[in-house]
Amino acid sequence: MQPAMPNSEDTPRDLGEQPLASLMAEKGLSPKDLVAASPDQMTHKMIARGMKGRRLTANTMNKVVRAWNAATECSHVPSDLFNYKP
Repeated sequence: MQPAMPNSEDTPRDLGEQPLASLMAEKGLSPKDLVAASPDQMTHKMIARGMKGRRLTANTMNKVVRAWNAATECSHVPSDLFNYKP
């Protein structure tokens, strides 16, 4: 038996600006910079959605984190860049 999926009406989609947005502004990075540095295939839209606080899947969130780490040569985890769990 599969666990019940949360009702889309009960799960908020817009979670407000994320720490990723302020960190990117602080470093002077744009979504274009993260896409260029990313080891994964990703789009500007994925990063922009993450910055604005739209709920991302775990896979997309991890792609954004890997791109951030590649662009900044840091080793952050999802909880450093996002204030919610996928």
